[in-house]
Amino acid sequence: MKLGIVGLPNVGKSTLFNALTNLKAQSANYPFCTIDPNVGIVNVPDKRLDALAEIYHPKKITPAILEFVDIAGLVKGASKGEGLGNKFLSHIRQVDVIVHVVRCFEDSNIIHVDGSVDPVRDIGTINLELVLSDIEVLDRRIDKAQKALKGDKKFAHEVEVLTRLRQHLEEGNTARTFECDEEEREIIEGSDLLSYKPVIYAANMDESDIAGDYRNNPLFQAVEEYAATENSKVLPVCARLESEISEMSAEDKAMFLTELGFEESGLDRLIRECYDQLGLISYLTAGEPEVRAWTITKGTKAPQAAGKIHTDFERGFIRAEVVAYEKLMECGSFAAAKEKGLVRSEGKDYVMQDGDVVLFRFNV
Repeated sequence: MKLGIVGLPNVGKSTLFNALTNLKAQSANYPFCTIDPNVGIVNVPDKRLDALAEIYHPKKITPAILEFVDIAGLVKGASKGEGLGNKFLSHIRQVDVIVHVVRCFEDSNIIHVDGSVDPVRDIGTINLELVLSDIEVLDRRIDKAQKALKGDKKFAHEVEVLTRLRQHLEEGNTARTFECDEEEREIIEGSDLLSYKPVIYAANMDESDIAGDYRNNPLFQAVEEYAATENSKVLPVCARLESEISEMSAEDKAMFLTELGFEESGLDRLIRECYDQLGLISYLTAGEPEVRAWTITKGTKAPQAAGKIHTDFERGFIRAEVVAYEKLMECGSFAAAKEKGLVRSEGKDYVMQDGDVVLFRFNV
């Protein structure tokens, strides 16, 4: 799963990416210092793995992962090729969720491409370029559907839905705010629209706001109000501070966050929110060789979940022995949980739940 970090130049995208991945993406006080996207693999924070490791003492611990892509700053006219815009838009097309970094701090030493700080205007600039690109995509798809309509009337509904959506975009709205039913949603999802992708707004504030009450920051408030209109999430972060925290040891990091009054870093919250936006959950396997989190989508059944480990597990699936993580921790071991009747034997129709600790039985 890919998550793209986007935003205008100089809003803190590369600094945030560096903090997320501990990679050193190019970061500077001028536009387009990131041209080719930087890619980093990020562990999904999961305290359950450490707790299971205390029981099993495994040789290794393997968390779930997400892939983050640091996409260069977009500018006005990107949909028409300005600032290498077409190349950057193609990078956004490849991601599953957009992490839109918006600047919510004042600093005369850091240039803003529009000369002043206005996060809602900045969001509008990016969204406009995505919408303009989407209109071009819709024009081509509507034209194709209209030609197909001459030979097959079933395309009439597709033409009607896409035409309504195009009008919605023409009015300056994003595709994700278009009201539609389930059947219409399937039509739209097949169009690969940039402004239809789910978005999380990362409100980049200065350290004093994060350490104090960031909700009093009027720039943050403005972003929250905007995000509410499209039912999107807003997460407060300080990219500079997160970059410093990412260099700390686990012990120092915990102490520092406690001093700030946080249980976890902004980056950990961002990663978990991205995981949730993608509709992902984790099931767990535990033993002496390895304690591991496996990523699946919500609604996945046991055989397909087993196939994440190995195709043979799915092909020869017999049953899944399942215990909820909380119950396992109460008992102290899988064997103890089994003695108390807390380990369930589930068949092919069982829908996996987040935190299931599983032992798959199979035969090939």
